[in-house]
Amino acid sequence: MTFDTDVLVWYLRGNERARSFLAGIPFDRRVIPAMVYFELLQGCRGAQDVRAVRKFVNRNFSRTLHISEQASQRAASLLERYTASHGLEAGDALIAATVLVNRQSFATGNVAHYRMIRGLELVEFSPA
Repeated sequence: MTFDTDVLVWYLRGNERARSFLAGIPFDRRVIPAMVYFELLQGCRGAQDVRAVRKFVNRNFSRTLHISEQASQRAASLLERYTASHGLEAGDALIAATVLVNRQSFATGNVAHYRMIRGLELVEFSPA
């Protein structure tokens, strides 16, 4: 299972539902899209935050799903199709495409950002 950035931000902020949700998935099934990792790093305010994010990812995910050529092409197709009609952004397109080409389910609290994408298996998360 893959996770959207919002779920992991909730976890890092100490949200118990996010912590329980992540803990309920066996370690070997927990994977993180590279773009989600990039977004987590983008939110860091200094070296200490970067170390904390790196440590969190290394301890909680069995592997990283890197952005392949196939995922890049799929992301471009998603942007062509959904940017004007649904406001799909590049980061979300890269995340969705990476998840799709790796045939993973995807936990997110931002279902509205992704529900129009056919074939994307969404698992809805709510922090409250």
